[in-house]
Amino acid sequence: MAPPRLAAPPRKSTGWKIAALILAALLALSLFSNLSHLFHSLVVSSHGMSRTSGPRLEESILENNDSDHKIAVVSVEGIISSDMFDRGNYSMVDYIKDQLKVAERDDRVKAVVLKVNSPGGEVLASDDIYNAIAKFQTNSGKPVVASMGSLAASGGYYVSAPCRWIVANEMTITGSIGVILHSFNYRGLMDKIGLRPEVYKSGKYKDMLSGDKKDSDITAEEREMVQNLINETFGQFTNVVARGREQASQKNKNNSESKGRTLSGKWLDYADGRVLSGREAFDLGFVDELGTFDAAVKRAQKLAKISNANLIEYQQMFDLSNLFRLFGKSEATRIKVDLGLDTPRLKAGQLYFLSPAFVH
Repeated sequence: MAPPRLAAPPRKSTGWKIAALILAALLALSLFSNLSHLFHSLVVSSHGMSRTSGPRLEESILENNDSDHKIAVVSVEGIISSDMFDRGNYSMVDYIKDQLKVAERDDRVKAVVLKVNSPGGEVLASDDIYNAIAKFQTNSGKPVVASMGSLAASGGYYVSAPCRWIVANEMTITGSIGVILHSFNYRGLMDKIGLRPEVYKSGKYKDMLSGDKKDSDITAEEREMVQNLINETFGQFTNVVARGREQASQKNKNNSESKGRTLSGKWLDYADGRVLSGREAFDLGFVDELGTFDAAVKRAQKLAKISNANLIEYQQMFDLSNLFRLFGKSEATRIKVDLGLDTPRLKAGQLYFLSPAFVH
């Protein structure tokens, strides 16, 4: 006869212990983060750099040159938009404004390098960044040098225009000075499937730019009004370019090492939406110097009248509350497929300083 089987001893559950350890670690991390932020706030406040709203920024060193001076690097990367970042509850515009505020209040920051790699974006967002840069230079007296990367077109050039100095690589794609309003008319498709819209409106122009209107229903007056809006916004763009280049020229004219360039007399002929290489932009006076990011840093040092500086950037401080907010989101999760292209979500009926050829 086979010996009787003995029942296995009950296994002790360790799941709750692991969960408790994880929870304790998270609580300790949260406490440490809050204490670190409190200490940082006290230190920053003592230097006149306290903040009351927006993202919490901390300084990180990009290049340590053992200097008492600093040059802040502020990036304009991708589509310029007023939408909220995926990693926080603030927009690109707010993030750039806050970095400039911190750089203005820090006496050791002597200049800013605006690192631009963008095909442009929303008109209002581009204008907000433009005004923030212009205000920073006026209030602080610190120069901003634009360093154009592989692409600084349309709105990417718009935000560079107020800078004291603009550096581009010979192969940089820039220019594309113009305005675009993009929409679709799908009435032909609706007619094919027997779908007819019913529209009730308070005025005859209330459904302007509607995608379900027949082509014969779009009046010449509507087309003219839309085109006038485009032309007005384009006029603002060209004014920004002319004013920014003129102001930079006036500030640099007495500097023997950094006189810069002035706009060519025929520059408006090239403000028709076409893209330019860095070399062409230099010849027309849209940029002051051909070179790399290192050349932009050296120019910032010359304009700030310093021989050396540490390169820094401002990053969002880690906050455990942001992690908890991710778990509390109720909206559906978006699945993003990376095809190597940064395709913008263009909004119908909204004006853009944008080069569509580089984002589709």
